[in-house]
Amino acid sequence: MPRICPTIAILLALLLPLPAHAEKARKPVPPQPASTYACNETHERVTIAAEPGDTKETRPDTRLDYYSHGLLPIRVIVTNDTDKPVTLDDARIHFVTAANAVLPAATLDDLQRRMFTLKGATGKKVPLPLPIPIPITTGKKNVDKKILDDDTDFGFQTTTVAPHATVAGYLYYDMQDIDPPVLNNATLELRKVRFANSDSFLDSFEIPLHPSANAPTTTK
Repeated sequence: MPRICPTIAILLALLLPLPAHAEKARKPVPPQPASTYACNETHERVTIAAEPGDTKETRPDTRLDYYSHGLLPIRVIVTNDTDKPVTLDDARIHFVTAANAVLPAATLDDLQRRMFTLKGATGKKVPLPLPIPIPITTGKKNVDKKILDDDTDFGFQTTTVAPHATVAGYLYYDMQDIDPPVLNNATLELRKVRFANSDSFLDSFEIPLHPSANAPTTTK
């Protein structure tokens, strides 16, 4: 049989489509009633807790490492002990620093801008021994899809909390410009939480945050 030139063999290997491997969904740890968490507050038999992801044990098993990119995950747990559904449709959930800086939760676009890099977009260049008309790259990171998959698996599955039920989801807050330790004297504020069939809002939840046990002294 005729021998194939090594250069051609490399090109063929790069151009052949790779088999698709669908990644399995990841499951967060089931939430406990909000009153069982260290950081919580109750109004009208609705309890909301916040669990900062400042340790490996309290961070979600996401596909991307948001924490190392300056994004602090905080799990928000809502327990409704009433006989009426509660809605988070209008809720505003802000991280308030010790210096009273108010930070909204990062949007998916915010996460993409932080995590998406030129290297991830273009892949790794492969040196070739001869010129070719189009660039060939390998190792492309599908960052945007991973962010969407993480949101599907670890974000809020619903904004309605049924009577006598608990829902939870992770939000991310940009800590890059905050002086460490970022959790000292910080607060998670939730405003405009209401019962589903009412136009009146519950009192604002102002949950004092504390570093988790064994947390590092800084988040930078």
